[in-house]
Formats: sequence, C-alpha cells, structure tokens
Amino acid sequence: MKVKLVGCDFCKFVNFEDSDDFYLYEMGRNKCEPNYSYEHFVKNRIIVHFVIRGKGILRINNRTYEVHKHQAFLIPDSVKGFYQADSDDPWEYIWFHIGGPKIPQILKEAGLTSEHPVYTSLDHAKEIEELAMDILKHYKRQYYCIGTLYKICDYMIESSAAKEERVQNNSLTYIRNVISYIRLKYSEPIKIDHIALSLGLNRSYLTRLFKEATGYSLQEYLLTYRMKMAVKLMENESISVNQVAESVGYSDPFTFSKAFKRHFGKSPSEYRKK
Repeated sequence: MKVKLVGCDFCKFVNFEDSDDFYLYEMGRNKCEPNYSYEHFVKNRIIVHFVIRGKGILRINNRTYEVHKHQAFLIPDSVKGFYQADSDDPWEYIWFHIGGPKIPQILKEAGLTSEHPVYTSLDHAKEIEELAMDILKHYKRQYYCIGTLYKICDYMIESSAAKEERVQNNSLTYIRNVISYIRLKYSEPIKIDHIALSLGLNRSYLTRLFKEATGYSLQEYLLTYRMKMAVKLMENESISVNQVAESVGYSDPFTFSKAFKRHFGKSPSEYRKK
C-alpha cells in the first residue's frame, strides 16, 4: 500500500533534553483525511499518539490493531509502525516524540509495550487528552511540558486497563499462595491472621478476595482440606483417631471429632467402620 504523506495541522520540534529522565523532541496534532496513512521508523525515541476522535488501524510487529477515540498507541524505538485513518470516521490525534532512560519503564507500567502497543484508559481519558492539548498550547515552556507529560503518565498508569489486569493477576497469585500455605501448614494450628500476615495483606481484604475467587471462606477451605487429609490417614487402621486429629492440626481430639461429624455426618469412628 502506498503511504500518503501530508502536512500536520500543528507540528513543533522542541528537543527538550534538560531533564535526566524524560525527553521531549517533537509534538503535533493532526486531523486526518479518510484513509490518511503514515509509516514510522525512528531510533532512540518513542512515539505516542493520543486519539481524541475517530478511529483507524495500527500495524506493528506483523499484527494489526483497531484503535478508536480515547485510546493511545505506541510506536516503539527502532520498530517500524504503520497506521491509517478510517475511511468513514478518520481519526484526529495528538502525538509526541519522547525519550529518556525512564520512559520504557513508565510506559510499561501503563501497559504500553511492543507486544501491547495500544493503551485503553478506564477512567481518565478526557483528562489525559486535555493535558496533551495543554502541552501543545505551551510548547515553548520546557519544564511545563515535561511536568505535564509526567502528569499524563501518572494518569495513564493509574487508569490503565492493564492495571486492572495486573490487579487480577496479583489476586490470583495471592489465592495460589494461600492454598499453598494451607497445604503446607494444615497440620499446624493455623490462624487466618497468620496467613494474611505472611502475604502482607489485611485479613478482611484477604478473606473477601479468597471468597470471591474460590466460593469458600478461608475457614471453610482449611476445614475441607483438613478433612480430606484426615480421611486419607484413616485408611491406615494402625493410626488412631487421636493421631489423625493431631496430624491435621487439632490438638483436641474432641474438637476434631465434632468438626469431622459436622462435615461428614458421621463421627470418625463410625466413618472408619463403614
């Protein structure tokens, strides 16, 4: 496909490099004609586009992404990117050429990488776009522009759809760790407070998290696992009920028998006979 090159509605070359972490080289705004397309390949800098209206496609790393208003897309350093405005609803975007040692990590926290070059905001798309437009208005003020870019990055990190995914992934990690902890420590006098403390979490938060993920309360899961292990031990008739109780975390055999009967509807001795 032939790449059509046209002028931008607004374009400024600024080369702001005084900051140690964040550089801004170029900025602009373009209200595209239908099917307007462009191809980028730049070194030692990254290009971020904020789509404020319309839609189009991004092609990068042999993959094509549909991008629409209130999203952003990334052209990584030394990676060829092609993008094209929609034929019926062409996009308008603001773009920045940026760089600096901390930029890749900042964008990664927001979920923008070569593998995931499209950004979606959950809450603050309007604020991000207003800040981007504010930079264009004050393009002569280096520190104002850099400071505002930091604000944009903060909004992007805090409201990224990728953050919600990370939270969900972290939640699953916590659940797996709880289950591993119980399976390792079930023979000891476990307390929920101890589990929460070992994970660095608040007890009530962990309890809610576990219930939502598994359908069990922590106490229910612990009891169920202990009863499961107790039944396995009781298959060996040389092990007494008292020994079984102690092996699954009950120092008092009577308490174990009551818990066992509530769970199975039979006492340990009745269960073993049957």
